[in-house]
Amino acid sequence: MEPVTAAIDVPQTPQQVYDFLDVMAHHQRFTDHYLTDWRFHGPARGVGSGATVTAALAGTRTDVTVEVVETEAPGRIVERNVSAGGRRVGHGTYTVVPLPDGGSRVAFTYAWVRAPLADRLAAPLVRATMRRANRTVMRRLATELARHTSVDGS
Repeated sequence: MEPVTAAIDVPQTPQQVYDFLDVMAHHQRFTDHYLTDWRFHGPARGVGSGATVTAALAGTRTDVTVEVVETEAPGRIVERNVSAGGRRVGHGTYTVVPLPDGGSRVAFTYAWVRAPLADRLAAPLVRATMRRANRTVMRRLATELARHTSVDGS
């Protein structure tokens, strides 16, 4: 299945965005519209940090294990996602690049490594649902970044 990407421009620097995204617990604040019941594991940040969450999309609910598998400060964080009893495996990649006039462009790309037959058969619907959910994620991320950087000044 083709990957889906959502992006947003924010006034924070790439380092500020990266520092926020690097903390797994922060993800709950901008994804809780469809990811609930967060159970964290591993370190609080960086490679090995992770969570098991319940994803509710398109009328279905499934547990998803998310673990950070790669980081490259301040521009990239890669998460491995496993659900559907291991039949669904994907990578979520955050990329953060500086904008010419200041601030950053934050993009999140979800790429399927393996998908159940039902997902593949309904690929256009699955991709549209993920794209819509992740556009909301990006808008909520921008709000949380503004709140976070105004509170602690970082």
